[in-house]
Amino acid sequence: MTSSFDLADALERLTSSASEFEIPNERDVSREEAEQLLEAAVEAVAESSDSITDPQVFDLYCSLLKHSEFVPGSVMNKLLDSITSGLSTQLDSARKDIQNEDQQVYRTHKAPLEMYAFLLQWFVQAAEKVKGTAEPSTPVAKSRRGRGAKSVGARAPARTKKSEEWTWFDHVAVTLGLIARLLAQLNTQRLWTTNTEREVFISCITRPAYQVAESEVFMKSLEVKQNFYKVICRAVKNQNHAATAQILLMQRLQYHEHLAEPIAECLTLLAKEYDHTQLGDEILREISQKEFNAQDNKAPRIYGRLLTKFAEDSPRALLKQLSLLLAQLESDAYPMRMAVIESMGLIILDLSAALDGGTAEDPHQFEKQIKGIYDFLLERVYDSNSYVRVKVLAVLTRLSRIKRKFPKQRLKVTKEAVGALEDKTPTVRKNAITLLIELLHTHPYWMVDGGRLSLDVFNEGYAKLKKELDEIEHTAHQRVMEATNEEEDEEGETTKKAKKKKRTEDDMEVDDEDEEPTDDEDENEDEDENTSMPVDEEGQLPSSTKKNKLKPRKSQLNLEAFNDDEAIRKLTSVDTEKLRLQKKYFADGLEFIRQMEGAIVLLVQMLGSKSKAEVLEAMEFFRVAHEYQLSTAETGIRKMLHLIWNKDNNATSEDGKQLKGVRARLLECYQELYFNPVPDISPKEQVNRIAKNMIQLTFDATLADLTSLEEMMRTMMEDDRVHQDVINKLWNIFSVEKHIPKYQRRGAIIILGMLALSKRSVLVDKVDVMLKVGLGALGKADLTLARFTCVALQRLAGTMKKVKGTMPQTKRIEMDSPIFRKMRDVIERPCRSKDWFGLAEQAINTIYALGQQPDGLCSDIIRKMTIRIFTSKTQAEIPPKDLNAMEEDENPSQATSNPPQTDEDKGDAFELAQLLFVVGHVAIKQIAYLEVVEREMKKQKESQKSAGNTSNGPQATDKDGEELDQVTGNTEDEIGDKITEIREHEMLDKDSLLGVYGPMLVNICGSPQKFKNPTLRAAATLSLSKFLCVSSTFCEQHHRLLFKILETSKNAGIRSNIVIALGDVAVSFSSIIDENSNELYKGLSDRDPIVKKNTLMVLTHLILNGMVKVKGQLGEMAKCVEDEEDLRISDLAKLFFQELSTKDNAIYNNLPDVISHLSAGEHAVDEVKFQKTLKFIFGFIEKEKQAENIVEKLCQRFRLTDDPRQWRDIAYCLSLLPYKSEKSVKKIVEGLPFYRDKLYEEGVFERFQEILQKARLTKSKNDIGAELKEFEEILDEARRQGQDDQALEKRAKGKKAQAKKRAKKNARRVPAKATQDRSESEEE
Repeated sequence: MTSSFDLADALERLTSSASEFEIPNERDVSREEAEQLLEAAVEAVAESSDSITDPQVFDLYCSLLKHSEFVPGSVMNKLLDSITSGLSTQLDSARKDIQNEDQQVYRTHKAPLEMYAFLLQWFVQAAEKVKGTAEPSTPVAKSRRGRGAKSVGARAPARTKKSEEWTWFDHVAVTLGLIARLLAQLNTQRLWTTNTEREVFISCITRPAYQVAESEVFMKSLEVKQNFYKVICRAVKNQNHAATAQILLMQRLQYHEHLAEPIAECLTLLAKEYDHTQLGDEILREISQKEFNAQDNKAPRIYGRLLTKFAEDSPRALLKQLSLLLAQLESDAYPMRMAVIESMGLIILDLSAALDGGTAEDPHQFEKQIKGIYDFLLERVYDSNSYVRVKVLAVLTRLSRIKRKFPKQRLKVTKEAVGALEDKTPTVRKNAITLLIELLHTHPYWMVDGGRLSLDVFNEGYAKLKKELDEIEHTAHQRVMEATNEEEDEEGETTKKAKKKKRTEDDMEVDDEDEEPTDDEDENEDEDENTSMPVDEEGQLPSSTKKNKLKPRKSQLNLEAFNDDEAIRKLTSVDTEKLRLQKKYFADGLEFIRQMEGAIVLLVQMLGSKSKAEVLEAMEFFRVAHEYQLSTAETGIRKMLHLIWNKDNNATSEDGKQLKGVRARLLECYQELYFNPVPDISPKEQVNRIAKNMIQLTFDATLADLTSLEEMMRTMMEDDRVHQDVINKLWNIFSVEKHIPKYQRRGAIIILGMLALSKRSVLVDKVDVMLKVGLGALGKADLTLARFTCVALQRLAGTMKKVKGTMPQTKRIEMDSPIFRKMRDVIERPCRSKDWFGLAEQAINTIYALGQQPDGLCSDIIRKMTIRIFTSKTQAEIPPKDLNAMEEDENPSQATSNPPQTDEDKGDAFELAQLLFVVGHVAIKQIAYLEVVEREMKKQKESQKSAGNTSNGPQATDKDGEELDQVTGNTEDEIGDKITEIREHEMLDKDSLLGVYGPMLVNICGSPQKFKNPTLRAAATLSLSKFLCVSSTFCEQHHRLLFKILETSKNAGIRSNIVIALGDVAVSFSSIIDENSNELYKGLSDRDPIVKKNTLMVLTHLILNGMVKVKGQLGEMAKCVEDEEDLRISDLAKLFFQELSTKDNAIYNNLPDVISHLSAGEHAVDEVKFQKTLKFIFGFIEKEKQAENIVEKLCQRFRLTDDPRQWRDIAYCLSLLPYKSEKSVKKIVEGLPFYRDKLYEEGVFERFQEILQKARLTKSKNDIGAELKEFEEILDEARRQGQDDQALEKRAKGKKAQAKKRAKKNARRVPAKATQDRSESEEE
């Protein structure tokens, strides 16, 4: 048997088909008891491991393995024990015989070892087919049993079943351990003399390890995995298995993704514990040479995981092959690029740790390598794939935490991170923000100002160091120049003496003692002879020999003088070098701060992103930047405030991280920045600090900022985040008697008013304080303080927030309250400041918010002001102008508010403006008050109905209830009609108080030449606008006057007010404004950006709420999408179209009008703006049916115009459609006759090429490739034909022009010739 068993042949037959493996003495295991068959063979092997060479024994083992599916688990267990014990015994015998060096004896072990190796490989292959619980070798007939009888199987004892259980998993580690021991102890070169036989045996004995590795379940076991590593490592190290291992590992790596990390760990173990790096190097080289396509993701992902794990465990080994792996940075498969990038990051971490730990062999080389890898990483920031860009930023974020900072590289990283904020992918931008945050946390400039990054501090430090260094360098430079000039003077005198001596004593012999040169001179001359006296080709000295001899002397004299000079020593001293390093440190810090502040502009925009993770990360950046005192961080902190209106307040998870809601995170940020206590200060100081922070939030705040701040303060007060001590401190600041800055007192009352929105108890007990301070002497001196005090007083009414199903709850006060006396005094008190208008507005608001009969008080105020204004007064009675107030008139060149009194004009324009302002605001507030009255009356009727139902008792029938509902409904209609009647016919009736001022307003607004005062005109226009909201009759009569003022007024403020007012009028009387909507759209073309913005906002509100119908004017709205003057206008226009897209077919229905409006006519825009605008709008065309119809309509437009510009515009619009369906493609092909003759235009042809590319990507049931190819050929042919026609037409025009030119030339020649003939005839 020994001579007949061929391991290579047996393995080949086993590999081809194990079920068809020929066995000479094969036994039928399915018919015979497997355990009985195995018993004799086991005893033979146990007695002597050489018994395996017996054909009967070996064939019995082979038979059991061939029919392993019929073999019970217990038999498989015995079979494995027999094979492994026999192999182990044979291994020990072979080792002993090899050590005794008896060649005849140890050669006999070759065949048994091969057989055992073969059986072991087959066993591992067959073990997977054996189930955990053994089944009977022969089928058992089913026994019939009656009801209640127990089955035979049920009567079998449990221990029998337990003994039959067997799993291969329990024996894997032991088996691999035996193989590893064999590979370590067996000297295979003695047994197998040829490499081929030896390689076959090693492959056979190691194959079980590779088969085990293919199971992810097995490789999760630490013991199995470690034994697998031992098998591979010992085979490679001791048995020259490296080449085979490389092939087998790479093959399995392609199909078994879980092997990536184990193989990397195995290679690391092989290099570190077995001192064998060649296999790892070869595998890395092979990976570096692989090519992947963009669609192949599995293989690159597996190889990438191997690279990453290997770089993590053995970064130095990977560094050796990095130059080859860099080729994968250009791979089409992005997972490979990501893996190389992450590997480079791990290499930098390792090299940096070596530098920090002092274990680097060559620190300079390590730093050079780190900087080179940084350059490669930074190049990948511009990778075409967003996943790769994200990976680069993540790696750089991790690298920013290393101890060694590499300042130059950090500045480059910061620059690239700021650039990545403009990336089109949200995840890239989010990771760029994360990187910037980490760069802030780990910045190396802690030596300055305790780590704070104040630009002023760094500028000051840099300027100081620069000045000090400049002084040192300047002093040294002056000293050098002085010494040089002195030496030049001395040498000049020496030269003159030498020349004189040469002339007079040319032939005299010089006394040696007098003329002997010094030692220094001798040395200098020797040096000159050797270095500075070149000889020409003829052996003669050059003419400048003396000059050359003198120059080195001079330099040496200068150096000696400099070395003794204190200024030079200071210039080259260690202290000066420290100053230079400090200057560089400050310069780097300045650049870092400027880069961060440059990023803030982009980060502010990201607060409005749709990506929640991006918004949260931007908020975190501003929080961190504020902690490090970046000067521009305050801008972002204020912009964050507007996120309080964000509806997202739910926590979500992303990338395994828990993300809080935007609103919740905003409150947390502000809590951390402004309200959380700071350690190491007393409670009193804590309160003072929090109060100060709250007040500072109001400084320089816009109306939008204050509105958002108000909502945030209300929310925080509801959540009990504001301590009572802080509220008391705010009252102390507001009411303090000593002089404090105005903005502090204003801020205190603003915050208190905001807190009172949630809990009116904040103000209830302090009304007297508000009246005394805010509306007393301090309020008279500071009208802004008085205005905010009025706003705070309005909070006494309680919440005005409507809750669904309920009426807003308000509290009203008797009219004899001191509050209303103060309000009256505020309005009636003579004042010449324009701040009065804002104060008067809030005072009237307060009266209507708190008063039980506000209309009566306001009527008295209007009467008193009217009497005061229209009563004749002397100049002395006119109140003096407030010296601290603003100018009354916006244009000083126009008429003053106090013109000379004449018989025609005896009033004061400014006081009249005040009166008209009050009248207009009372009118609009009276409308709101009537609505409150209407709601209250309906509420009372509802209460009466409920009381009536209760009194009638349960006996009331359904019919009675229905009749009562009808009666109640009629009553409500009557209430509504009554209120409408009051608005239409009583409020502006000629006999009513407000009706008196209607004609006056119309007269002033309609007579701009007569009433020139700008303040008066602004107030009158505003009041007229409010009057238009009262009565539809008044509105119908005078709304055209408002449109006329909008068209002709030169005052941007008036135009802006009119636009806003027209929006209010449209709410009240939409039909009137809808008829004149064209006039309103003109505001979108206004030269003032504020007017344009307000017009856009009003139209957005009216259109989206259905108050104004779009009649082809949407093109004007579309123009604002790419507004170049104001980014806010562009953002508002984009928001409008986003909201409009949610309406059914709104954009689709108006798209043709938009294209026509922007492409041709007086409203057309330039081509670039047209393309940007339409690209944005076409993004909302998502329905395929809409796209098909648009293709057809646009194709037909080609034949309606001869303008090449419009051709290009239409073609561009066609190229924006997606062409996802076959119908869309057919529509564009069918429209060929319409645009065929336009394809010679380059812009048109390029767009159709783009359409063709999109069409090729269309997924269709029918193959349209042939049609598209034919379409492409037609396009090319039509283009060539069109170009030929154009060239022919151009030549024809050229010839025609030449003929005309010749005709003109000939025409000039004929008169000349006639003149010549006449002159010749006269001479004759």
